[in-house]
Amino acid sequence: MSSLPVPREPLRRVAVTGGTHGNEMCGIYLIRHWLQAPGELKRPSFSAMPVLANPAATAACRRYMDRDLNRTFTLTFLGSTDTPNGPYEVTRAQELNQLLGPKGTDQAFDFILDLHNTTANTGVCLISEASHSSFNLHLCRYLQLQNPGLPCRLFQYDISGKETYSVESVSKDGICLEMGPQPQGVLRADLFSQMRNLVASILDFIELFNQGMAFPAFEMDIYRNLGSVDFPRTADGDLIGTVHPQLQDHDFEPLRPGEPIFKLFSGEDVLYEGNSIVYPVFINEAAYYEKHVAFLKSERIRVSVPALPGLTSSSTLAP
Repeated sequence: MSSLPVPREPLRRVAVTGGTHGNEMCGIYLIRHWLQAPGELKRPSFSAMPVLANPAATAACRRYMDRDLNRTFTLTFLGSTDTPNGPYEVTRAQELNQLLGPKGTDQAFDFILDLHNTTANTGVCLISEASHSSFNLHLCRYLQLQNPGLPCRLFQYDISGKETYSVESVSKDGICLEMGPQPQGVLRADLFSQMRNLVASILDFIELFNQGMAFPAFEMDIYRNLGSVDFPRTADGDLIGTVHPQLQDHDFEPLRPGEPIFKLFSGEDVLYEGNSIVYPVFINEAAYYEKHVAFLKSERIRVSVPALPGLTSSSTLAP
C-alpha cells in the first residue's frame, strides 16, 4: 500500500452528506439535525458542512426519483445538458458537483463523508476506492481503536475500467459510512446514535491530522470487491429462489465452496460453486433486487499500511 498518495495539506473543506438515498434514515435525520445545529460538526481547524444530497427522494421516502444518485457522478452526466424532462438526479448531481467540486479539480472539497444505511447485516462498514489515499485506511484503524467493541470493516469497491460515480468521488478524497441492518424508511435509535458517534470520531481524526499528529504504520484486514452474484431466476427474470437461511445475515463471514447460497422455491439448495473462500457483503440488500444482485463477493486481504506522517507546522496553522 506504500504507493498510495498521502495528503500533505490540512483538510479544511469537509462535507457530510446524507440522504443520497431518500429512504436511508440515519443520515437523513442527522443532516436535518446538523442543518439546525451545525456546531456539532465544528472543530478548531475546520467546520464540516452538512448537505442533504437528494431532497426530492428524501421527501418521498424513496431511494431515488428517476435514477440512483450514487451512480450519477460521472463526467458524462455532470457535463450533460440539462433538460426540463431530464432525470432529477442528473440535475441534482450537477448541483452537488458545483457545490462540492467540480470533480477532479483543485477547487473540489478536500473530503466528503457520505452516510448510508443498508438492510443487510453489515454492521459498521467503510467503503473506499482503492485509488484513494492511505488516509482512509488510517481513518478506519482510528475508528477500530476508538470503538474496540464495534467491528469496523473497510470494503474496497472499484469497478475495473469504469469511472467513479459516487457522491464522495466529487471531492479530492472521501469515504462512505454504511451501517446496517436497518429497514428502508425506518429510523433505529441504536444505529442513529452509533452513526452520530462515528461521525464525531471521523471529524476528530481529521482534526488530529490537521493539527500535525503522526500516525504509525500498521497491518489490517480489508475486504476487496470481486463482483456480484444474482438470485436464481427464470428466463423472464422472475425469482425462483432467495438467499439461503444459512447465508442470510452472515455478511463478512467466510463462504466456502459447496456451501448453500440460495433456497429455491421448489425446496432445493443452490450451492456456491467457486474455487476458493469468499466473503459475501450486502447479502439480500433490498435496494439491490432491481440491480440483480443477491450479494457481493469479496476477498479478505492483509495489507501493510505505511505511517501517516505529521504535517509541518506551517501547514497546520489555522485558517
